[in-house]
Amino acid sequence: MNRWFPEVFNEFKIVSVFELLMEYIRAGKIQLDNTIHTMPAVFHDPCNYGRKSFRAFGQAFFEEGRDISRACCPDLREMYPNRMEAYCCGAGGGAWAMPFSAERVYYGRTKARQISESGAHLVIAPCHNCRDQIMKSLNKEYDLGIEVKYIWELVADSLIMPNKQ
Repeated sequence: MNRWFPEVFNEFKIVSVFELLMEYIRAGKIQLDNTIHTMPAVFHDPCNYGRKSFRAFGQAFFEEGRDISRACCPDLREMYPNRMEAYCCGAGGGAWAMPFSAERVYYGRTKARQISESGAHLVIAPCHNCRDQIMKSLNKEYDLGIEVKYIWELVADSLIMPNKQ
């Protein structure tokens, strides 16, 4: 962003969902209950928040998503390879919006195998394309039997609401 529209930074502070959630957690603005999502969970590294973000902005978001997920899920697992070497789910590059569902499912087969091998019952997928691909295509086509949530959805479901008396 700072390469394309530097004047924006004079007026606005721009943060990712990861940075915002981490700020809220660290500052104690939100508290999370890690007993709600006790099933084995795995964090999916989206291309857009990882490799593409690193190339475009010099910042990849790998650890933040895991830290947030760990605060909500006591049994967070990994897929291998991950982070910069993670496989695409098959919906990247606008493929989710295109009418090539058979190709998307085919290209997502490695991600489906990784999810299955992780033993996870919950996949945290921060990207909307990844979430839809994993939940609506891979879960059905490869009979994964998993639940899929956005990172913000996971946090919202884990919020400890203060008692107002």
